[in-house]
Amino acid sequence: MTFDNSRTIIMLRIELFVTSIILLSFVILSYFTRILKFPLIGLSEIAWTIILVSIWLFIVFLPIILNYQFISYSDDGEKIVFRYFSSGVFGGKKNSVKLIKRSFSGYKIESKLFGLLHTITLFQQYKEGVAKYPSFYISALTRKEREKVIGSLNFISSTKMKVII
Repeated sequence: MTFDNSRTIIMLRIELFVTSIILLSFVILSYFTRILKFPLIGLSEIAWTIILVSIWLFIVFLPIILNYQFISYSDDGEKIVFRYFSSGVFGGKKNSVKLIKRSFSGYKIESKLFGLLHTITLFQQYKEGVAKYPSFYISALTRKEREKVIGSLNFISSTKMKVII
């Protein structure tokens, strides 16, 4: 199985672009050209500015606060491959975790911030012991995508060691 959450990340970028255009248009139409007349729907110019800037800030900072990351997952062949990078306003370093299925020993998913922030930690068995890979965020995955990953990892590890959840 191979999939990624590019659709979610693209929708976040489109939302940011649209809200930026709306905010910029509002500022130009109300402050520079004075085409918009206030009060508009019973709210003043400053109230509309505060509302639109608040919405824009929410859309900008939500992916940053929840650590949204682009995730690409593949369990085809002999390896499990996760590729991920931050998808906020400022892109992050691209990372990859490749595990051999035979030595995969489990995973751990942690939820924080009232279940909005999810991390996954992968474990691999070596002769010297169990290696723990750095955790990465899977918050940007939909519930269905998370279930696919968990189901796949459970299937791979079902004949081996106990899965840590």
